[in-house]
Amino acid sequence: MLARRADRQIRRQPACSRTPARPGGNREVSKPSGGAVRRLSGEMKLHCEVEVVSRHLPALGLRNRGKGVRAVLSLCQQASKSQPRPRAGDQRGGPSPACLLISTLKDRRGTRYEQLKENIEQFFTKFVEEGKATVRLKEPPVDICISKANSSGLKSFLSALRLAHRGCDVDAPLSPLAPVKTSEFEKFKTKMVITSKKDYPLSKNFPYYLEHLQASYCGLVRVDKRMLCLKNLKKLDLSHNHIKKLSATIGDLIHLQELNLNDNHLESFSVALCQSTLQKSLRSLDLSKNKIKALPVQFSQLRELTDLKLDDNELIRLPFKIGQLTNLRFLSAARNKLPFLPHEFKNLSLEYLDLYGNTFEKPEVLPVIMLQTPLTLLESSARTILYNRIPYGSHIIPFHLCQDLDTAKTCVCGRFCLSCFIQGTTTMNLHSVAHTVVLVDNMGGTEAPVLSYFCSLSCYVNSCDMFK
Repeated sequence: MLARRADRQIRRQPACSRTPARPGGNREVSKPSGGAVRRLSGEMKLHCEVEVVSRHLPALGLRNRGKGVRAVLSLCQQASKSQPRPRAGDQRGGPSPACLLISTLKDRRGTRYEQLKENIEQFFTKFVEEGKATVRLKEPPVDICISKANSSGLKSFLSALRLAHRGCDVDAPLSPLAPVKTSEFEKFKTKMVITSKKDYPLSKNFPYYLEHLQASYCGLVRVDKRMLCLKNLKKLDLSHNHIKKLSATIGDLIHLQELNLNDNHLESFSVALCQSTLQKSLRSLDLSKNKIKALPVQFSQLRELTDLKLDDNELIRLPFKIGQLTNLRFLSAARNKLPFLPHEFKNLSLEYLDLYGNTFEKPEVLPVIMLQTPLTLLESSARTILYNRIPYGSHIIPFHLCQDLDTAKTCVCGRFCLSCFIQGTTTMNLHSVAHTVVLVDNMGGTEAPVLSYFCSLSCYVNSCDMFK
């Protein structure tokens, strides 16, 4: 039997001795990462979403529904009636043509495309790194649109299809056609809820296609690295754990919209997260019941936030550029240690606001004057850079100067100041920024002190009616 196998390998090599290379020079048939392309029961499989589009529809004035379904793509061995059955002990027999099987949970037997040899008109792989590709068949005239696939697994599967199209032997044993097991579709699971330590998976990975993951009451002291590989994740709930520090790589979850870190041991929220891809994706953030004393100035760069919960922390101030969160609609920062609100708080437009239980101070009667005449060179140059929006960074000027510019105060006139200013406080009715306001104290108050800065004496005089 070994002699027969060796003889078959020698005869097969001249026809297709090498695996075709991708345009970039990398071989497409490689060991896939994450198990996205699997060889189960002799079959090569790809888990993805598939939409089969008939190219006849436009001619008939019809349109495709434009939505893919969860499916398993299998490259199988097509049984040939004219081919003799393999003898006992011979696992492969003579070469058989490969076929493509698309199976869904509703149709586990799948749709079979029997003829692949010289029947693929074109491969569209421009977005293969995003897990997307299209295979255009000649007969029947359909486009098989693949999406939400693991990129490395997709490359391997497409490489195998190219071999089948050329009539070459695929670099994997192909099994007879068989319905896909229901357990295969467990890998398409998009939601997982874990609410106890005993149910937390220690020896196996999370399903790759998860979009919603909750792992509460699991005793986690850090974010599990396996979670950071879930590139489709939209909602991550790690509430009621013991997490002390967040990994900056959470910012690599480019689709993350909701992050719940309620009831942990966090003491800060890093600048790296504020400057990550979360700027474009994060909509809801729950940091309540932690030990956070202050949020970084860069927190205001999370411009897509609509819901922010900061209750039961140790906050002594809010980011003074919080007014730049123009999409914010729900803000809750009850039971903290806030003595006042930043001036830009007036720029918010909220539907709901809760600041109950903070240690708000009474406005100072006299302002704090820190003006200098003439302005120092540092103050003058900093104001010029900020007013004219001149780009800066640690690769241009020292890092400590970048920090000074990042923390510059904004005058009520819109100009900036570093260390030369007048500081004053006044009260603001919170209904001016929110439709629904939770009472600030037990006395039924809805007013809170606001800290304002003035870049010059003239600005202060022009705004002195604020302090009457």
